[in-house]
Amino acid sequence: MKRLRRLSRAAGCFVSLGFAVTGHAQTPLDGYLANLKTLRAEFSQVVTDNKGAEVQQAEGKLIIVRPGRFRWELTPSSAKGAATSPQLMVADGKNLWFYDRDLEQVSVKPASKALTATPAGLLSGDGNIRELFTVAPAGRKDGLDWVLVTPKEGDADFREARLAFSMSELRRMVLKDKLGQTVRLDFHASERNPPVAEAEVRFTPPDGADVIGTAIP
Repeated sequence: MKRLRRLSRAAGCFVSLGFAVTGHAQTPLDGYLANLKTLRAEFSQVVTDNKGAEVQQAEGKLIIVRPGRFRWELTPSSAKGAATSPQLMVADGKNLWFYDRDLEQVSVKPASKALTATPAGLLSGDGNIRELFTVAPAGRKDGLDWVLVTPKEGDADFREARLAFSMSELRRMVLKDKLGQTVRLDFHASERNPPVAEAEVRFTPPDGADVIGTAIP
């Protein structure tokens, strides 16, 4: 479950880009989201603990289909106390699936419950984002323009998410959780509005895998 929470926090933070901001001061996020329907991205990820010690390095791929669907694949290259096999998370619009290949185990939850009050919940684009989160410009640092996203309610599983842009493209994201852990993602390649096959945002549990939870048909 720790791996699931870590993966969902990181994935959720990035896919939080699936919301629209209206009636407020414009941020680099607004321009990035304009007319965004699908996205493919590749990234590297580094996780550090509350003392600043590195606990994981990984490479990942992300597909977003707005509204409400994504595919997040993470391949750890090094990890302390965690699996190093590829992990997969898929939101198909109804359910959120997490496949742990090490354990041959699949966890499934209704997407509405699993993503509510988390950064990933922003992917659905339902409702007004500012009812749950504060979105604000966060200045310029390291040659990047930053946007700060913070939850208004205490039940979110992160304290803040910072997204960095250069030349209107997302370059970096830094997520801090309530335990002081930091997840940093650096995006190396991305493609706006590419074709995405339906099969890429669907998931069927592999034969023989244990399934925890009940999927909405």
